[in-house]
Amino acid sequence: MIVLFTDFGIRGPYRGQMRAVLHHGAPGSPIVDLFADAPAYDARAASYLLAAYNQEFPIGTVFLCVVDPGVGGDRPAMVLQADGRVFVGPGNGLFEIIARRAVGIKAQAITWRPERLSASFHGRDLFAPVAAAFARGDAVAMAAIPDGDWRQPDWPDDLAQLIYLDDFGNAITGLRAAGLKPGQEISLKGRVLARARTFSDMPVGQPFWYENANGLVEIAVNQGNAAQQLDLALGSAVELVKVRVP
Repeated sequence: MIVLFTDFGIRGPYRGQMRAVLHHGAPGSPIVDLFADAPAYDARAASYLLAAYNQEFPIGTVFLCVVDPGVGGDRPAMVLQADGRVFVGPGNGLFEIIARRAVGIKAQAITWRPERLSASFHGRDLFAPVAAAFARGDAVAMAAIPDGDWRQPDWPDDLAQLIYLDDFGNAITGLRAAGLKPGQEISLKGRVLARARTFSDMPVGQPFWYENANGLVEIAVNQGNAAQQLDLALGSAVELVKVRVP
């Protein structure tokens, strides 16, 4: 299985062009679109999102990941093997949180280069062929990569900001809910929100936060649009405040 994780959006030819390369290079491998709208140009926010959503895929899955504002520059092209899964993409911090939370990792720089390598579309010309090769079980020319070339040790273990807004207006943070206390309240743009188990536990139109299906703190409104109602944007800071006593 090959999983796509990009900030390309659903419009335009880019995902289709990468899928064409994958179909040609690994015709027997199913392709799953996980995110086409990862935080644009923001490898740090995308790193927390990818770390929360990769675990549901089986061992052996190949992730083709492109959030790459530095494409054509000096950031390395790399492969990270982590807990039996393979991640192909830019070494710009996108794989930092995956690596930090994994039990075992192996990171390598991609030294193979295709005959045609555009300066601005490494997703199609470099990363997709490498992902297809891993899906086939073929070897790819690679070399050791120093940690300093791709790791981001100064990034926090959990990111207290909004990293994704879905089409319902729900806002996902980079905070893992398991680390918060049951009655924990959060503050977002001056609004204090209580925790609920699920949408129906709150009155219609009431904003709250809950642990989403992938374990992250998510802000929502029962039958409403939290992004509009609370004027939220990607990058908005989240603050942990008092713990409400039942």
